[in-house]
Amino acid sequence: MSHIVFFLVPGVHLLDLAGPAQVFSTATDFGHPYTLSYVAERPQVPTAQGLPLVAGPDWPGLGPEDLIVVPGWRTGIPAGEPAIGPASLRALRDHHARGGTVASVCAGVEALGRAGLLDGRRCTTHHDVQDELALRYPDAVVVPDVLFTVDDRVITSAGIASGIDLALHLVATRHGPAVAARVAREMVVHTRRNGHEPQASAMLRHRCHLDDTVHRAQNLIDARFDQPLPLPALASAVGVSERTLTRLFSRATGLTPLRYQQTLRLERAQHLISHGATVDTAARSVGFEDARMLRRLRARAA
Repeated sequence: MSHIVFFLVPGVHLLDLAGPAQVFSTATDFGHPYTLSYVAERPQVPTAQGLPLVAGPDWPGLGPEDLIVVPGWRTGIPAGEPAIGPASLRALRDHHARGGTVASVCAGVEALGRAGLLDGRRCTTHHDVQDELALRYPDAVVVPDVLFTVDDRVITSAGIASGIDLALHLVATRHGPAVAARVAREMVVHTRRNGHEPQASAMLRHRCHLDDTVHRAQNLIDARFDQPLPLPALASAVGVSERTLTRLFSRATGLTPLRYQQTLRLERAQHLISHGATVDTAARSVGFEDARMLRRLRARAA
């Protein structure tokens, strides 16, 4: 059994805390037990949403398999606030030094920075405060526009809901992707996002609906976007006619299935090109038979 300790700071955002806690709680329900604890420097912790929380002042004994999570708090306050005492920062630092994992959600990365855990490591945070983070911790490697980063048992995530992605990643790492997918389904999180994905990826932009048939079709396209996916085969796989699938898909996402697949291919190709791939290589990697289609899509998106 692993111990998950949430270190709560005044002004904590409820979803920064509740999202990861729900992931580990649901994993426990499925036979992968976690013990959840809540530690703070004061017994009652005010939250950004006005609901006070109660936490204990004492840190439990932790081992290498255990995790400390620092949820984010409301930003826009003077630099250096809220105050975090040296004993708490030492607890973060010592846990990592003993082989444990330390994670942050959103502005919680500030606590990791003050503990000296960001120096020389990749990290991220909410897009509104990425520049400030880079200025405050020049030895940190701030990675913009990603959902979460993992570097030497220091895990940092972007804004608010990305804490769920971070926690699902940890569950997948420890128990396999099937368990993480089961937890995600139980939480009605239709898409388990990977850390390298932009904070507003094409996949997520078109997942804000509740049509289960379309989600199942999107699951197939997401998994095989670089392969031919004829509409008849796709419709058959989700149990509807081609005409019905096209109608449902367009109503839910604003795109046809083919256009959705092309959007995924384009996004992946842009990522490859940004990392040094040629247009021809990127086109082949994402499933285009030649680069002309990719060039047309890039010109259309410009």
